[in-house]
Amino acid sequence: MNLQLLSRRLILLLPLSLAILTIVFSFLRILPGDPVEAMLGEGAQQADVESMREQLLLDQPLWRQYVLYLWNVLHGDFGSSWSFQMPVTELILSRFPATVEMAVAGMLIALMIAFPLGILAAKHPNTWTDRVTTIFAVSGAAIPHFWLGPLFILLFSITIGWFPVSGRGSLAHLVLPALTLGTALAAILMRMLRSSLLEELRADYIRTARAKGASEMRILFGHAIRNALLPVVTLLALQFGSLLTGAVITETIFSWPGLGRLLIQAIFSRDYPLVQGCVLIFAMLYLFANLIADLLYGVLDPRIQN
Repeated sequence: MNLQLLSRRLILLLPLSLAILTIVFSFLRILPGDPVEAMLGEGAQQADVESMREQLLLDQPLWRQYVLYLWNVLHGDFGSSWSFQMPVTELILSRFPATVEMAVAGMLIALMIAFPLGILAAKHPNTWTDRVTTIFAVSGAAIPHFWLGPLFILLFSITIGWFPVSGRGSLAHLVLPALTLGTALAAILMRMLRSSLLEELRADYIRTARAKGASEMRILFGHAIRNALLPVVTLLALQFGSLLTGAVITETIFSWPGLGRLLIQAIFSRDYPLVQGCVLIFAMLYLFANLIADLLYGVLDPRIQN
């Protein structure tokens, strides 16, 4: 592992995190809607509104609210949720496992679909097999989560009755949300793997290996796939952010008690501390996924040092 690369990437996380905090804080204050009115209702007395505004420090200048927020975050305090009346950190930690569970399941389903189809398409280019996988890739990438999720519910829950409609509990509750997340990612990964693997199979070192009598299985799994994984790993890291973004919609569709659904609830209730905490966690997960991808480059290809 390149420790110099790791240290540089970790240092870059600091200004990126500050920028994310600043953007989220600013956007929440720009958006229309009063959080105090959202909590107390439009018919609340003016005295109650002013008292609540003072209690939440919303009567302070924006620069002072920003400085206080940054100071608290630096000390590990994300504040308390205005709507749930409990610490933001506690809420996030309680919902985080559900989001990770669904994201990992979606990623596994995507890999299980993408790798066999991608390898099959690369081994048989410009055939009916390649055309069928291309149709799947285009369809999977084009269908949005908010359409695919209800379609799965209608087909597999209501019509056939194989899986629960919503909620989290048994493994059966996880199948449809994971399929919804994993299908689009599988389509993108499959096309990337096919393209990368085709390029490797046409390389000079592959022709040399064939001339030396190496078997096709050894050429494919011992040489070509290893080198073809570099762009796939890059795409996996970038698409991890898409998985988390998709989780916001998917968790809402399937009533999955994760961070995505929590974020939607916080946005509708104008819960500034909770929105800021959830968005920061999503952003940090995305940044760390890219950091892991950078480190994996050195494992897959030792020539990469930067």
